Parts: sequence; C-alpha cells; structure tokens
Amino acid sequence: MTDHATMKFRASELRRNQTPAERELWKRLRLRRVCGVRFLRQYVIGHYILDFYAPSTRLAVELDGGQHYESDVIAHDATRRRWFAARGIEVLRYTNLDVSRRIDDVLIDIERAVARLRQHPPAASRRPPSFRRG
Repeated sequence: MTDHATMKFRASELRRNQTPAERELWKRLRLRRVCGVRFLRQYVIGHYILDFYAPSTRLAVELDGGQHYESDVIAHDATRRRWFAARGIEVLRYTNLDVSRRIDDVLIDIERAVARLRQHPPAASRRPPSFRRG
C-alpha cells in the first residue's frame, strides 16, 4: 500500500493536470454550487484518490475515460466501489462523454443523490475514516 504522503502528492499532481471533463465538472461543483454542498477534488481516502468528494454527504463522483472499459480496470473499479461502500461512501460514476455531452443531466443526478443522502445517510459510520499513520 502507498503511504499517505505519496498519495497526497499524487492527488496534487492530478489537480494540476485535470482532464477537460474534470475541469468542466469542477467548474459546476466548486464553491458549493450544487445544493450548497462543498466538494473537494482529487481527495485521498485510504489508498484511493476520488475525483470529487463531498464529505458532508459522503458522496463521491468519479469520471471515467475509455480505459475503464478494460476487464482488469472494471474489476478494480468494483473493488473500489465495495471498499467505499463498506465505509458508507456512495460513488457515482460518469464517463467523460457524459460530462461533455450532457452536463446538465449529470448535475441533476448529483443533486438527486445529495438530496437523498441528506435524508437517508449511509448505514456505515458517518465520520470519515482516518488514514494517517503515526
């Protein structure tokens, strides 16, 4: 497993080198523009980096490029989803094409998830897990 400092460094690199789809979605999510919820980008939890994460609702939003259709990546994504679900974090996945062609639909879907999670938080611990060592 990669140490936390390395993951934080990698996350900062990803923030500096966002894909066009990530940049477009971030413009819509930042500054509490969706239901007043604060989203963070390239957020480290455990040994994973989430594209976007709203700690108050425990909602993650992931954007997938073409590589996510390869069988080994599909299996890895399923493992990630189960890992987050066990910690009470819901993950929404969209393709880069979804963002570029139907950003309004993506945002409506995110708003619905936020509203649902505010009313019915996930069963797992509401407090984000701590992954710092030492």
